[in-house]
Amino acid sequence: MSTTQATAARRWFFQTEHPDPSGQSDREREASQHKVKPWWQVMCLTGVDYFSTLGYQPGIAALAAGALAPVATLVLVLVTLFGALPMYRRVAQESPHGDGSLSMLEKLLSYWPSKLLVLALIGFVATGFIITITLSAADATAHLAENPYLHDTLSGHRVWVTLGLLALLAAVFLKGFSEAIGIAVVLVTIYLGLSLVVVVDGFSQVFADTTTFSDWTSAMTDAHSSPLGIIGASLLVFPALALGLSGFETGVVVMPLVEGDESDTHAEPKGRIRNARRLLTTAALIMSVMLMGSSLVTTLLIPADAFEPGGEANGRALAYLAHGSLGEGFGTAYDAATIGILWFAGASAMAGLLNIVPRYLPRYGMAPEWARSTRPLVLVFSAIAAVVTILFHASVDKQAGAYATGVLALMTSAAVAVTLTEWRRGHRPVAAFFGLVSAVFVYTISVTILDRPEGLMIALVFVLMILVISLVSRITRSTELRVAHVDFDKAARELIDHAARGPQPLRFIANQLDEGDQEEYDEKAAEVRKDNHLTEDDSTLFLEVEVTDASDFASSVPVTGLTIAGHHVLRARGTSIPNVLAAVLLALGEMLDEPPHVYLEWSENGPGENALRFLFAGEGDVPPLTREILRRAEPDDARRPHVHVGG
Repeated sequence: MSTTQATAARRWFFQTEHPDPSGQSDREREASQHKVKPWWQVMCLTGVDYFSTLGYQPGIAALAAGALAPVATLVLVLVTLFGALPMYRRVAQESPHGDGSLSMLEKLLSYWPSKLLVLALIGFVATGFIITITLSAADATAHLAENPYLHDTLSGHRVWVTLGLLALLAAVFLKGFSEAIGIAVVLVTIYLGLSLVVVVDGFSQVFADTTTFSDWTSAMTDAHSSPLGIIGASLLVFPALALGLSGFETGVVVMPLVEGDESDTHAEPKGRIRNARRLLTTAALIMSVMLMGSSLVTTLLIPADAFEPGGEANGRALAYLAHGSLGEGFGTAYDAATIGILWFAGASAMAGLLNIVPRYLPRYGMAPEWARSTRPLVLVFSAIAAVVTILFHASVDKQAGAYATGVLALMTSAAVAVTLTEWRRGHRPVAAFFGLVSAVFVYTISVTILDRPEGLMIALVFVLMILVISLVSRITRSTELRVAHVDFDKAARELIDHAARGPQPLRFIANQLDEGDQEEYDEKAAEVRKDNHLTEDDSTLFLEVEVTDASDFASSVPVTGLTIAGHHVLRARGTSIPNVLAAVLLALGEMLDEPPHVYLEWSENGPGENALRFLFAGEGDVPPLTREILRRAEPDDARRPHVHVGG
């Protein structure tokens, strides 16, 4: 491969789809990189996960509730339409740029508590999405192995088949989002069409044999004599069916892919919000109809023992009906469609990860800059998915607890975020409603964790990994410049122009603002001149930094000019004193013929305390840190600002 080809390949591989937000706008980035698509096409991408649950949801309902499965499914549908749907329509309104419900929680807190909460929730995001990828591929492999034509061939090779499916999914995303959406549209259309055929055929059998319906109602009343007993029992088994709610968080995370109106702006993307809401509503309606229909026909037509582990309908109830009622040919076609959508259900999760991780971790300084690029992340997430697959031997059952925990943690956090947001705005009745929705999800995730605690353990491992990797990344990147640009106001430019007229280089006295009066500046100027042998002829300006939010990694730096009792002062605002000082000095160096000089004092604190103060408060031992940041940012020592230390 030639050097030109290697360079082109590297540029393609590291193509950044999530650049620093201080540069290209989100709208420009999304339009140019993601190539937005109509909402119904994006719905298919999110729907490969959501709709694929039809492959196993009726069987889960039958195992959990027996004859009550359709009633329990009705509870799920009601929670979907009157709880999850309005909740995520609010999230779409509040977070139209793909930040998901995490951004709502981020806004409710500030500084490090906000960042740590988001990092912990990203751990649950990673759990839900990674396990979605691995579980879906494993489930696709299971359906392949259950097909009568492939059962003997694939026996004992499930892990390798699953790894092959994961590699194929990665290849699609290495190609691009457009290709993924195109495949999703085809798979969803075929799968929903064939599923509808199976459900309609099932209803025709139910109507043809009137005893089927009466037998079902008798089975319900035998188990629970009163309607209240039936409703109560259905409510109790709802947590077991909650996986049928997966897909909502992905729907809002991939909002940047949704085409809006020409009149949309970054601040008010009204068209995108409207179309994202259409996406969520349409998906919820389609899924609600299919869930109810599939639950009814499978419960009424399939013997109860067939749902048990090892039974022919276990995890594949609709496929069982397709083979039994419509023939092996149609059944095999339905198996192929089911396998396709289960394999590609991971695409929904992969799209979610590729959209949400670059929006938080690089911005916090808790991931390398290449984490803004899609293709390296595809390989990282695929490698993690491969490891998880091997550790769990491609078992669907072993991963189900972690999947449920991850999905429900995200939905619970979204419900709480919407509730608190509405409460802060004074919308008490709306907040009370979403508070009730939050209670439902808190109950659901609590029951899930008690029933399958290994899911929480796996999620906490992901959380711990995110926190450790994030901290290491933040430490290693702490001496980057971390400033997008420096903006001098008119007064600051006038002070700089006036001071730069003399023959001497521009000299700055770094000052930690205290009282800000004449006495403070007089004493500081006298002290610095004495320690550094400066004369009265050496023109000096004061340079001060106000730390805004040290938990933010990067920011723009506004600089204001002031004159206090004859002393000229530049005041800058940013996330860290050393980084802001270095950025201002470098910006001044580009404006002046000679690099400026800055005069600092040593810190009296110990090195350990200084390191922690720098990492968490943006302060610390300023002189060596400023010098190191300048050294990394400006390799030419002739153009590098000079740092002097006294005291």
